[in-house]
Amino acid sequence: MTFPLDQIFVVAKQWMRGYVPPIAWPVTSAILSVVPILIAFPLLFAITTLLERKGLGRIQNRYGPNRTGPWGLFQPIADGVKSLTKEDIVPLTADHAVHFLAPLLLVAAAFLAYAVLPIGRNMVLVDLNAGVLYFFAVGSVVELAVFMAGWSSRSKYSLLGAMRAIAQMISYEVPLVLATVVVIMQAGSLSTVSIVEKQEGYSGIWLHAHSGFIGIIPHWFVFTPWGFVGFVLFMIAATAESNRSPFDLPEGESEIIAGYYIEYSGFKFALFFLGEYLGMFATSGMAITLFLGGWNAPFSFFTWIPTYVWFFAKLLTLIGGFIWIRGTLPRLRMDQLMNLAWEFILPMAILNMLVAGVWHFMPGGPLRWLVCIVIIAIPCVLLSRRLKRKKKFEIRTYSFAN
Repeated sequence: MTFPLDQIFVVAKQWMRGYVPPIAWPVTSAILSVVPILIAFPLLFAITTLLERKGLGRIQNRYGPNRTGPWGLFQPIADGVKSLTKEDIVPLTADHAVHFLAPLLLVAAAFLAYAVLPIGRNMVLVDLNAGVLYFFAVGSVVELAVFMAGWSSRSKYSLLGAMRAIAQMISYEVPLVLATVVVIMQAGSLSTVSIVEKQEGYSGIWLHAHSGFIGIIPHWFVFTPWGFVGFVLFMIAATAESNRSPFDLPEGESEIIAGYYIEYSGFKFALFFLGEYLGMFATSGMAITLFLGGWNAPFSFFTWIPTYVWFFAKLLTLIGGFIWIRGTLPRLRMDQLMNLAWEFILPMAILNMLVAGVWHFMPGGPLRWLVCIVIIAIPCVLLSRRLKRKKKFEIRTYSFAN
């Protein structure tokens, strides 16, 4: 009974495909695979916006959405209707064609990234041999869309916001890619499906003869020194790539009003908003695939739960972390942002590749753990002290009028 429940969507796809002629199977199969992605993740976007506003309201000791529908559950619908009905205002001197294409390109790039994410067992749109490389290649299109939006608006604020966004994205895209190299080294493959399969299995304890073996420690890459460091570096860089707080400088209201999409309104602005969240979901899904075992259950006695449930449970957990960080951390300065990328995260990502090599060639045991932890900890402390001596991360002081 477990296998059919886990593969219910795969079986349903094969059943629906049987109603069309064999010559149309490839097209039908593609449509039946793409449509659920086009429905599920925008729906998750609507749910996330509601949860985020309610969560931030709780963190900041205020009410969240509570008027539209019971407990504010219809707030995403109200936001969607408002975005569709608001007037689309385009600056007179703007490049209308590029201004129109920029948000579409941003959303398209975000959707294309889902093609290689294994959402469940046998549930991946395309199993490419270079799936990780494809993911980052598609993600680089976002920088082009951001530049198109800032340049086409013919506004100094939007152009400045675009330049800041591109500088930030490029600076953090380098350590983002390098943080994944350790996983590729250990898995020996660029295929996202193969990487998830490498993290199958559990270590645990033997009970008495009737109970047998219980796996309590999953073989996820995050439960290694190089995997944990890689996951932390990946998530920091992913937060900056998604323009999430505390790295939301491209839309700093106090400095450049609203960043690269200041001249957008109505549905085009909603597309930018959608693309930003879809990108956050995609990078979180890649972090789950690379470090958190993908769709694998955390314990062997939970494997009866469908694999796609575990994927979305992990995804919602990471989204909750993004919301928590947004509600608690203040925005960085631009110099702090760039120095963190080039003087700390990038050297640590390169060092982590050395640690992964040491882990691979050393025999298993406590000594391997000790050596890898020491190699990571000493440079981490030294780099942190160096940044502190340069006073790049000094404590802020605030002055208030009497």
